[in-house]
Amino acid sequence: MDSTWDILQLELPSAIWETLIMIGISLAASLVFGLLIGLILYLSSSPLFFPRRTLNAVMGVLVNVIRSVPFVILLVLLIPLTKLIVNTTIGPVAASVPLAFASVAFFARLVEGAFSEVDKGVLEAAIATGAGLGLILRKVLFVEAMPGLIRATTVTVISLIGYSAMAGLVGGGGIGDLAIQYGYYRYETGVMIATVLLLIVIVQGAQFVGDWCARVFTRK
Repeated sequence: MDSTWDILQLELPSAIWETLIMIGISLAASLVFGLLIGLILYLSSSPLFFPRRTLNAVMGVLVNVIRSVPFVILLVLLIPLTKLIVNTTIGPVAASVPLAFASVAFFARLVEGAFSEVDKGVLEAAIATGAGLGLILRKVLFVEAMPGLIRATTVTVISLIGYSAMAGLVGGGGIGDLAIQYGYYRYETGVMIATVLLLIVIVQGAQFVGDWCARVFTRK
């Protein structure tokens, strides 16, 4: 027990920090690029705006291809690109590259779904008043879709927590790497249990915050 406690005291703070780095970078990429791609997917498929079947099909295929590749394989597949971008393949920043690709594609589909759930009658009413696209996006589409977007962000964060744990397999660091190095390779069962419990607490906390924010933004 003392050995487990010593390991956790020594390694856990840096593991948590590395996990936060991976989640932070990849989530930021998702909120920028995933939101943009999801919006384009929605606008290019909606008859109310700018239906572009070819654009929608091409972007949809690209998103689906990335989502179809298991994350562990994506980690290995993107090693050359990771090396090119960050000049290393080890550490949390390097692991953030494949994490970003996976999360952007994942979040984009969730964003498209959130926009698709907006009542078309509300959008048609806004268009009928002569409002421009920018005004409709800011004052109607995003406002109406905000609870769904918050839930999509919550699901993405929780998925990233799981993905970041897998990044430990290729030297990404973080809580997952701590569990693998000590809990699996060194048979420190206490470390494995502690990291699993910590991940459960983090996921539950993220879900609670996300649900609360979604309720706040839900229009009564």
